[in-house]
Amino acid sequence: MAPSRVSFSDQVVTEAKRLGFDAVAIADAREPIEQDVARYESFVDAGMHGAMSWLATPENARARTRLDGDEILEGARSIVCVARRYPRDAENGEVSRSIARYARGRDYHKFLRKRLRRLATFIRSIGAPDGPLRERVHARPLLDEEPILERAWAARAGLGFVGKNGMLIVPGAGSMFMLGEVVTTLELRPTGRPSLASLTGEAERCGSCTRCLDACPTGAFVRPFVLDPRRCISYLTIELQQRGAIPVEMRESIGTHLFGCDDCQTVCPFNASAGARASTESVDGDPFAPLARWSLVRLEELLSIDDATWDEWSEGSPLRRAGRAGLARNAAIVLGNRGEASALPALQKAAAHHEDATVRETARWAIQRIQQKE
Repeated sequence: MAPSRVSFSDQVVTEAKRLGFDAVAIADAREPIEQDVARYESFVDAGMHGAMSWLATPENARARTRLDGDEILEGARSIVCVARRYPRDAENGEVSRSIARYARGRDYHKFLRKRLRRLATFIRSIGAPDGPLRERVHARPLLDEEPILERAWAARAGLGFVGKNGMLIVPGAGSMFMLGEVVTTLELRPTGRPSLASLTGEAERCGSCTRCLDACPTGAFVRPFVLDPRRCISYLTIELQQRGAIPVEMRESIGTHLFGCDDCQTVCPFNASAGARASTESVDGDPFAPLARWSLVRLEELLSIDDATWDEWSEGSPLRRAGRAGLARNAAIVLGNRGEASALPALQKAAAHHEDATVRETARWAIQRIQQKE
């Protein structure tokens, strides 16, 4: 007797958890998500994507609207949404402490993509692998490089709900997760209820709490559920890269954030309770555990490293995305905000000799800020 659809779903959930995913949920890939697409288009029309031009690529519009077309996977019936948790409190020094928690360890793309591929292979194996070609199951693993609305699908699958800070919150576990998906032609039993994925439902889960909105150092939230990335520290320190200097009026608000920001997550009550439980867990062998190299690096050194050293330090790390000059620019801002006179020699050297004009200008700003505090 062929396995039932329910048993297929149970097998997929079990395998996903065996592969190390902390939460798993399933949605119907043919379900319309017009509301979410409309909100996304309003975001782009308002120019909030800033320098992230790929978010507005017209060729990706249909992929955001449907999963069952040629753009993602023709004939798709189900989407398996998974989440992998990263530790809240793991750090090994001043550099890692100033990096967003998801980025303190290895680049998540590599190990999550590998596990998603294994999950896709498993799904193909349980769906008539020996039948005629037209009946064989297809499955495509997806990560955040693909143009789908990950959080919208995760909410519809029942993986969690979207909080006022725009993050997907997994009840009982918080929001410090990386997401992934496998889209498949295998029909699986959905685990969520679409009605619970509406903004009304999300607002009810957060209640009157606005801690995340109030905690944002740069005031990047236009209103609940709407973030303007152009004012977000993660955008400014990562995505802006070398496309231009960080606006002077935003630099003080960046504080000591070298790469990314967790402030709107750290204050969330859903993470507070989850963090208390996670603090007792070992991070030994965890790909998100802070890389040992960060315990040996000082912020001042980031101002003057050469290409070879940068390649060594950024190898396998999400920090590579900021670029050598981008991270030096960020380090200058952090040092300026810390206001310690001991950083002046390194900043003065960068202001005079760094090959990147943006780094030189930012170092001069940091010097002036430190001198004003003396």
